[in-house]
Amino acid sequence: MSVVWDFFQNQLLSMHWLNALVGNMLSSFGMDIENRVGASLQFFLYDTIKIFVLLSFLIFIISYIQSYFPPERTRKILGRYTGIKANTLSALLGTVTPFCSCSSIPLFIGFTSAGLPLGVSFSFLISSPLVDLGSLVLLTSIFGWKIAVAYVLVGLVLAVFGGGLIERMHMEEHVEPFIMNIQHVEGEEEVLSRNDRLTYAWVQVKSTVKKVFWYVIIGVGIGAAIHNWIPASAILLVLGEHNPFS
Repeated sequence: MSVVWDFFQNQLLSMHWLNALVGNMLSSFGMDIENRVGASLQFFLYDTIKIFVLLSFLIFIISYIQSYFPPERTRKILGRYTGIKANTLSALLGTVTPFCSCSSIPLFIGFTSAGLPLGVSFSFLISSPLVDLGSLVLLTSIFGWKIAVAYVLVGLVLAVFGGGLIERMHMEEHVEPFIMNIQHVEGEEEVLSRNDRLTYAWVQVKSTVKKVFWYVIIGVGIGAAIHNWIPASAILLVLGEHNPFS
């Protein structure tokens, strides 16, 4: 079992084969990948390709799943439960329907106007942008499954606890009256075919990659510089365990 997991993490998630392929390609062009310039270029190409491949794959899968859970269906599912069970289910649904933070306000208004308890709405909104399949896979590929699982569990606990706390504190009076007084209109749920869902997922991939492209390029470039040009001792001095501000 450990052999299978090692293969999954090292070859599929971390893509060690890609690193070797990039190194061989650079070597075939006469570049020494053992020196700083060659090693930095190898790191940059490998990490850039890996991030975009994983990002595209994960966004496609997540968007396809999300197409089955539009806000209206999510609201109906959450409306069936109450108490801690509702908060837990809300947090779990947030992990498989990862709406971006820019959707938080419309979702909050929609859930609240539909009569969902405030705490349940917050459990969903805390979990949705914080914990998702993409985070789990990316963290697993970089830090291993233990860190990834710990991150997901902490995120779920925060979502359940945060929503439950807001519910216990009866914070409804602090919500703007116009939100509570919005008349919810029950709309018909749109029926999507498989092709519609695939098209939606592909559009989300292109849109997201276009938005983050230069951020990834700049971030990986900085990482390549740190990885091969800044001494490890300098990094440890700033970010090491002996620095209380790290």
